[in-house]
Amino acid sequence: MKYVLVTGGVVSGLGKGVTASSIGVVLKACGLRVTSIKIDPYLNTDAGTMSPFEHGEVFVLDDGGEVDLDLGNYERFLDVTLTRDNNITTGKIFQSVIEKERRGDYLGKTVQEGPADVCVIELGGTVGDIESMPFIEALRQLSFSVGHENFCLIHVSLIPVLGVVGEQKTKPTQHSVRELRALGLTPHLLACRSAQPLLENTKEKLSQFCHVPAANILNIHDVPNIWHIPLLLMNQNGHHAILKQLNLLSIATPPDLQDWTKMAETYDNLTNSVRIAMVGKYVGLTDSYLSVVKALLHACIACSLKPSIDWIAASDLEDDSAKLTPEAHAAAWETLRNAACVLVPGGFGDRGVRGMILAAKYARENNIPYLGICLGMQISVIEFARSALGMERANSEEFDAQTADRVVMFMPEGSTTHMGSTMRLGSRKTFFQTPDCITAKLYGNPQYVDERHRHRYEVNPDVIGVLEERGLKFVGKDETRKRMEILELPSHPFYIGVQFHPEFKSRPRRPSPLFLGFILAATGKLEGYLNNHQNGV
Repeated sequence: MKYVLVTGGVVSGLGKGVTASSIGVVLKACGLRVTSIKIDPYLNTDAGTMSPFEHGEVFVLDDGGEVDLDLGNYERFLDVTLTRDNNITTGKIFQSVIEKERRGDYLGKTVQEGPADVCVIELGGTVGDIESMPFIEALRQLSFSVGHENFCLIHVSLIPVLGVVGEQKTKPTQHSVRELRALGLTPHLLACRSAQPLLENTKEKLSQFCHVPAANILNIHDVPNIWHIPLLLMNQNGHHAILKQLNLLSIATPPDLQDWTKMAETYDNLTNSVRIAMVGKYVGLTDSYLSVVKALLHACIACSLKPSIDWIAASDLEDDSAKLTPEAHAAAWETLRNAACVLVPGGFGDRGVRGMILAAKYARENNIPYLGICLGMQISVIEFARSALGMERANSEEFDAQTADRVVMFMPEGSTTHMGSTMRLGSRKTFFQTPDCITAKLYGNPQYVDERHRHRYEVNPDVIGVLEERGLKFVGKDETRKRMEILELPSHPFYIGVQFHPEFKSRPRRPSPLFLGFILAATGKLEGYLNNHQNGV
């Protein structure tokens, strides 16, 4: 096994995750088998209980692992399926050490998951952070134990430009590399983040003071879209430098990134767009819905469109907002009315729920394409029960534990005392109840689909009968046929709610069928697409 370690310096948020993913893409294009590991130096055992406001979205894996959003980048870029073992946290290590100590079974065994030629390891945070010190030492020991030809360290650093001087400054990177060397790790390559391409004299200066050959100094400057990053690395012969360090030049093939080139150029040349209203709770940080944004991007590109996402804070749609913040209220409603489609993503807690219900009602009554994901599906059930069934107090146990009309309930197997890893998580089968529904047609009429879940509430089975009598159809259910997974409103052009998260399995070249249908419906092309799809065109 060969190891490529990606570290970061100077500041956080440089794009280490995208850089690590892009390195994996280029190595995979050279014919190598690549896997990825993300090290997060925090005390949480996983990302499940972290705030989306602070940490971005929680990405869910097939095996139910709740992990950092960077693993979502790895899966999308490398087109691989990872497991919870691909995410290492300080908390997970502490928990494992304590459990083993209690059992007395320190047997020194190593578990290896699958055959890979290269493992790309991303160390979260920046060099010098006190919480990452144990990992730095462990990685130093790893580099020594596996040998020089099996370990390649790539340090991602910032090359700022001071507005007054206009000169690319290398000193922050010099200090960062010096600190890394003091900890026993010497970078073989530098990946320099900058707004503009690096000047030759900047490269020479970095080479001289950081002891890195000029040919091994890669420049990752700002680009129109992130699909250009693997191309940047390839065009600078970054793959050659890595392969040379790892002694893989003899078995690697020249990189083939034609698909990536086509994808990046296609996106750059798109002119038409579609307006999508994203009504959520965490709109202040777009990373909170990163996979949804990426899934919309994949679907839009398949339709030769650019996504134009209008972020709407759900609370701004509520009646209370009209009194407290009238301008924000008016702007939110104007944005909603100008959108071609409405999406309500997942979330937890009761803040903004009334606004989401109003958005679902607006989309239902005005025949606007609507996609509700997880909480978004539950919202559509609550809204329909209130509006169509006259159940004014219809609610979820999550928002009102004492509600008389409990249309969404806490799942029997859930835990009321522990929050972490107590939800229904990971890939589960959803069985279609009818082949005539839009969702089944979009997926190609299979018997079932495998999608990832992350929820602890579900639609109350006791109200399914009355809801279906009034026109809301539950076209997808779990293997027991008692848990509702997909709802549709047949009288509506596209009104779909899903309990699972289809965004987690969307890929650049294989968009999620639901997101594709959503965008097609927004542009009036869904019916033609389904007809062609059914006829095998």
